[in-house]
Amino acid sequence: MPHRRKRILPITLSILIIIGTSIAISLYYLHWEEDALASSKGMVEVVENYDDKESKDLQTVIHEAQKHVVQIEAIGPTRTSVGSGFVYNNKGDIITNAHVVKNADDIFIKTSDASTYPGALIGISKTQDVAVIRVPQLRDQGNLEIDPSFEANIGEEIIAVGSPQGHLNTFTDGIISQKGQNFTLENYEYKNLYQVSANITQGNSGGPLIHKDSGLIIGINSAANREGSIGFSIPISSVYDLIQMWSDKADNEELSFEGDPNHYQTFDEESLKNDATYLINYFYDTLNVRDYFAAYSLLGSNEQIKRSYQEFRELIVSAIDIKVKGNMQYEMISNDRIQITVKSDHKIRKDEETMEIHHYETKYTVGYENDQLKILSINRELLSKTEEKLENEKPTEEDEKA
Repeated sequence: MPHRRKRILPITLSILIIIGTSIAISLYYLHWEEDALASSKGMVEVVENYDDKESKDLQTVIHEAQKHVVQIEAIGPTRTSVGSGFVYNNKGDIITNAHVVKNADDIFIKTSDASTYPGALIGISKTQDVAVIRVPQLRDQGNLEIDPSFEANIGEEIIAVGSPQGHLNTFTDGIISQKGQNFTLENYEYKNLYQVSANITQGNSGGPLIHKDSGLIIGINSAANREGSIGFSIPISSVYDLIQMWSDKADNEELSFEGDPNHYQTFDEESLKNDATYLINYFYDTLNVRDYFAAYSLLGSNEQIKRSYQEFRELIVSAIDIKVKGNMQYEMISNDRIQITVKSDHKIRKDEETMEIHHYETKYTVGYENDQLKILSINRELLSKTEEKLENEKPTEEDEKA
């Protein structure tokens, strides 16, 4: 019997070892499958979000971008730098390039509605061309959406938004032509850049690179060749942690949001004409994408007293497309007010087969109210109406609501 027990013991141990090894292998693969499933789930969530973004049409993507892209004027002891930036969180924090705001004494932000605010620098890198500015007035005013883990592929379509040559909120489109570009410029190290075919020139620096289909911010426009035909953008994924750290650590009580108003409150005729023209064009853009609240916010207090938001909306909601015709006419009223005359065609659906076109002439008075540029008065005159037959076109759900 003892001899038999000695034989049974190693057999039993062998069986236990085999069973234990099998269990370990099973647990390993189970754990691996769970990790793979979790990784797959994360990828699916990104794809699902991406698919949701794809439903945005180009006009909506551009309009949403323009609402939260700003022009930056950084005034230093020896030079004034003009660039772009974009609001990325609900704290009123703006991402831009470090070279735009480097050595600035005063920083001023001009928003999509032509309002101007002083900003405070809350973070700037000496080696990476990225910085963050805070503007309290932009807190909880909306922001552009970022997916910090999103990586675009070569050939994907993009939009670059910024203020080239001082022209506020313009955009160019193109594709990502290369990835992983590296170089050093003015002591900044640019690594793993997107190379894009969009036309990027002076003033675009710091503006967002937008994935065209999804509307996601994927990069910060930073450099271009001399001709502007090739641009380079910093992937947002490579600097997002640094940006987030600056935003988390910034304390408004320790920041100065003061600026010399003489640096930006210039009332010369040319600058007022340019700003007012932009404001009127932006007003029509907001109407065409049915962002009536944004359009209403561009009106001065007298216009808002004259009609409530609901009355304003009912006045223009029937127009499904508005087009400015010909050149605008200008007349200076005072050193800080200008009258702009605009002729426009408003398409209004009469029934399922007929479109009625209203031809208007509108006189806008644009000027400063509480240091911000506003549409102070609107006088619209209907010149004529014409009808247009629709060819195999059915009213959209949005048209029927209107």
